[in-house]
Amino acid sequence: MKTSSGSAGTAVAPRPQVLDADPDAGAALTERLAAAGVRAVAMTNVDNGGVTRVKLVPVRRLASVLRGGIGFSVVWSISGTDDSFAMVAPFDSPAGDLRLFPDAGALERLNGSPGTAWVPADLYTQELEVSPCCQRSALRRVIERGQAAGVEFKAAFEVEMSLLRADGSPGHDGPGYSASALLEVEPFALDLLDALTEHGIEPEQLHPEYAPGQVEFSCSARDPLAAADQLVLSRVLARRVARAHGFDVSFAPSVRPGAVGNGCHLHLSAWRDGVNLMQGGTDEKTGGMSEDGAAFVAGMLDALPELMGVLAPSVLSYARLQPQMWSGAYACWGVENREAALRVVPGTITSRATAANVEVKPLDGSANPYLAAAVLLSAGLDGLDKAATLPAPVQRDPHTMTKAQRRKAGVEQLPSSLGEAIELLTGSETVARALGDELHQAFLAVRRQEWETHGKRDHAELAPVYRLRY
Repeated sequence: MKTSSGSAGTAVAPRPQVLDADPDAGAALTERLAAAGVRAVAMTNVDNGGVTRVKLVPVRRLASVLRGGIGFSVVWSISGTDDSFAMVAPFDSPAGDLRLFPDAGALERLNGSPGTAWVPADLYTQELEVSPCCQRSALRRVIERGQAAGVEFKAAFEVEMSLLRADGSPGHDGPGYSASALLEVEPFALDLLDALTEHGIEPEQLHPEYAPGQVEFSCSARDPLAAADQLVLSRVLARRVARAHGFDVSFAPSVRPGAVGNGCHLHLSAWRDGVNLMQGGTDEKTGGMSEDGAAFVAGMLDALPELMGVLAPSVLSYARLQPQMWSGAYACWGVENREAALRVVPGTITSRATAANVEVKPLDGSANPYLAAAVLLSAGLDGLDKAATLPAPVQRDPHTMTKAQRRKAGVEQLPSSLGEAIELLTGSETVARALGDELHQAFLAVRRQEWETHGKRDHAELAPVYRLRY
């Protein structure tokens, strides 16, 4: 059962009008779900630690929850990946409450479950105003800023994950991309593709990735809010399908020391009047992008170092974000350059008008997808506002360049630790504008606590602890 079409490129659904919620519509939805065998609705919120939190609501209460939400402590604004809380004002009190409101337009019945539906949730205050710490609403605001300027966006996440057998060993032994590795996980892969399709997600491809046990799939582009919701749902589905086949699944950026980590690359394109700005140019210096498309990418490139605390927010992120690992460890751009942090993908000549995009490579599975998309799109809009210009593309591995060559080309290595990323994030006007001061400060508090608690721990010690947190 699906309550909305959610096709790529559709307008973003308006913010839920909780004060005007139609009780008859809520009752009708409840009746339809109950008749279809749904017994409870799982409401999810991705917190500032990158963990997907959930509250399970009996389906008979859904109409009531659509009118008044369900309680959610204010301390979840400062919840960390390890279930600790960064006790900083004004979030450090046991008093007070927020309300989780389901976005009914995105509700999905989980096929194959004993009777569960899934829905992403927004955070409201008890006065039924959008909470300043609502991550989905932060992304909505950036999308609305683009719409006010006549710009719309499409987004698609690539999902990398590690399949683990019951004894913790990898779900396949490689080689990467090989038919033999696929054979080891083929029943899981086929069921996952079916599950994604049944839930309105359009998988484009799936393959065994480079590291043992690693699998990647990518899906078609949608508006950014729907794409972030789709990522959360696809992970829920991947876990369910994996469990049915005797696997655990990890989306952590580093699962085993020395092995290739899991990324969560984000493909973005900007559109005006139905035209894809990431193509249509004739200048090779802009990779075939229009001037506005190049300005959009330039805005992201200029801000990229200070965004890393949002895009790669875990201590383990920096075990993955290494040169010559195709993770985009250098702040530069290039056309189809998989070592550049921003890889411009023109697409084939037959699909360029619709498919051209820019891939953001440093992003990993510990990131909150709503916040990651929000800060990247906000930076891109800043570039459009300023008519920012790109430096020359880097068409080689930047790690093979000398320091002098990198300096001349304006190429710098991205932060090499969460501590460095936090320093840049702290003073970032780009992030503060995208998230708002309160959410920015709550997010910073969580990241600082993680760094202070785990920053000096060895990756080999930390990887097993974080493996199933994401």
